[in-house]
Amino acid sequence: MTKNEAEKNGVLLIISGPSGVGKSTICRRLEERLDAFLSVSATTRSPREGEAEGHNYRFMTIGQFEDELERGAFLEYARVYGGHYYGTPIEPVQQALAAGKVVILEIEIEGTIQVMDRYPDAIGVYIMAPTPVEQKNRIVGRKRDSAEAMAERLKMADGEIRYAKDCGAYHHFLVNESVQETVDAVVKIVSEKQQA
Repeated sequence: MTKNEAEKNGVLLIISGPSGVGKSTICRRLEERLDAFLSVSATTRSPREGEAEGHNYRFMTIGQFEDELERGAFLEYARVYGGHYYGTPIEPVQQALAAGKVVILEIEIEGTIQVMDRYPDAIGVYIMAPTPVEQKNRIVGRKRDSAEAMAERLKMADGEIRYAKDCGAYHHFLVNESVQETVDAVVKIVSEKQQA
C-alpha cells in the first residue's frame, strides 16, 4: 500500500471561520465525539495566558518557523493577524490519516485552499456566528486580544465570509447558534463521508 493509499483510509476535516464563532470549542467537542486527531498548529505568536506548548499550539520563533517551512514540514501555512505565522505540521496529519483516523484541522481560508489542492477529498466546513453583533460580543467576551486586535478581527470578518463562499474550498457553511447542534451537524457530515 502506498503512502497515498494509506492516507485515504482517514477523513480530513477542516474547520474554519472568523474570530469569535466558537471554532476551538467545536473542534474540541468533535475530537471527543469522533475519537479524532486534532492537529496542533504551529505559530510564531506568543502564548496567551493558560495556553500550553504542544496542547494549544507549538510555539516557535519566526526563524524556526521559516526553517521548518523551507524543509517542507507544513501541510499549509499562512501569515495572519499581526504578521504572525500559523501552520499545520504535515507529519502527524499523515500518520493519523494512515491510521484511519478523522483528522481535524482548525485553519484559515488560505490554508484550506492549500490543503484542498493536496487533499481534494477533505471536508471543508466554515462556521459563522448567528449575527455580527453576536460575533462582536464573543470576541470582546474572550478578553484575549488588545482593542486594536479585536477591531482588526471584526473588520476582516465580513470579507472573510465572502471570500470563504467565493473560493470554492468549503462544502458546508454552518451558523453556530448552539455548539451542540453545530457539533451534531458536523458529525453527520463526517458519517456520511465515511459511508460513501
